[in-house]
Parts: sequence; C-alpha cells; structure tokens
Amino acid sequence: MSFLRKKFTYSYFYVTFIMVAINVAVYLLIHRMNILGYLGLNLYGVVEGKQFWRIITYMYTQYDFRHLFWNMFGILMFGVTVEKAVGSKEFLMFYLVTGVLGGLFSLIVYAIAGDYYVTLIGASGVLYAILFAYAVIFPKSRIFIWGIIPIRAPILVLIYAIIEFVTSFNQASHIAHYTHLFGFVAAGLYFVIRFGVHPFKVWKRTLKDSDN
Repeated sequence: MSFLRKKFTYSYFYVTFIMVAINVAVYLLIHRMNILGYLGLNLYGVVEGKQFWRIITYMYTQYDFRHLFWNMFGILMFGVTVEKAVGSKEFLMFYLVTGVLGGLFSLIVYAIAGDYYVTLIGASGVLYAILFAYAVIFPKSRIFIWGIIPIRAPILVLIYAIIEFVTSFNQASHIAHYTHLFGFVAAGLYFVIRFGVHPFKVWKRTLKDSDN
C-alpha cells in the first residue's frame, strides 16, 4: 500500500493549460478530419474492436464548441488552483486516473444496460473530479454561482451529486450523468487510496467548525 502513496517531487509546469490545449487541438482535428467516431468510448469499440485507446481519447473529445468551452472553462477555473496545491505530476496522474476510471465505470453501466453502441465523449467527468478535489483541498472556499450566490465548495459538490443522481433516471437526457457521478466517485477513491484522506470527514469537520 505504501507504494501507492509515494509522493512526487513538487514541480509546476502548467499541466492544466496543456490538457486544455490538447482538448482544443483534438476538437480542431475532429472537425477537419471527421474522426469523432474513432475517439468516443463505447462497449462495441472497446470489446469487439479492441480499440482500447478510446478509454483515454474520449475525455479529450468534445461534441461542439459549447461543450468544449464550458468544460475547458471549468477545468481552468479549478484545475490551476488544484495543480498548484498538489504539484503538476500529481495533478496529471489525478487527471488521467479519474478520467479512465470514470470511463470504465460508465462502460460497466452500459454493459449492465446492454447499451453497446452508446458513445461517451467529453471531459465533464474529469471536470467533476477536479471540482471534487478542489472541495477537499479548499473546503472553506466559497464558489459564487452566477457570480452572485456564495456556496461552500463541499456543499456545491453535494448539490451537484444529488442533481446528477436524480437526472440520471431521465432516459431522455443525452448528458452522461453517470459519468459525472463517477467523476466524483473516482476522485473520492483517489483521495482515500493515494492520500489517506477521507473527503467526507474533511467536509464534516470543516462545516462543523464553521458553525462554531
């Protein structure tokens, strides 16, 4: 277990900006070469086609400019701060591990549901993982919704989790709500296994202290 918690030497080399740049580059490449169908994550491609790269490429693939803009905005908003707190090497591993786990968890759900051709794309699962990390590292931080309403970061995570859980039952929705939830789950597991930090204990202690 100790090797899983071996720390990296701290360094900062703008991984957040690099990840955003890769997403933008892939977006431009997709619209020039029409290769979207080879990058998204689905059971048929991974299981039948043995196209295992999809487990990674799906998180760098955005459907349209709006999808790209909001995902990259969120990653920049929270990712830079988290990266500076934990270091670029740790942040890069966190980004990739939570993204891959979110994709794998989604594939399991698709397999159970028999949805072999449902295709998952987008960095929103990773974005939710980064938001989760931000709330654990900076539990006293307040995030302003619409620039007006201040909400404690842990409370915002819990609100989002409830919203995603409820909306995941709406079969008409095309948003990968399960993947958003799995982003939270993957991030939580990462903190417990990698850092030995239990997010809910951190949040409970912080919110309790704020009441005193």
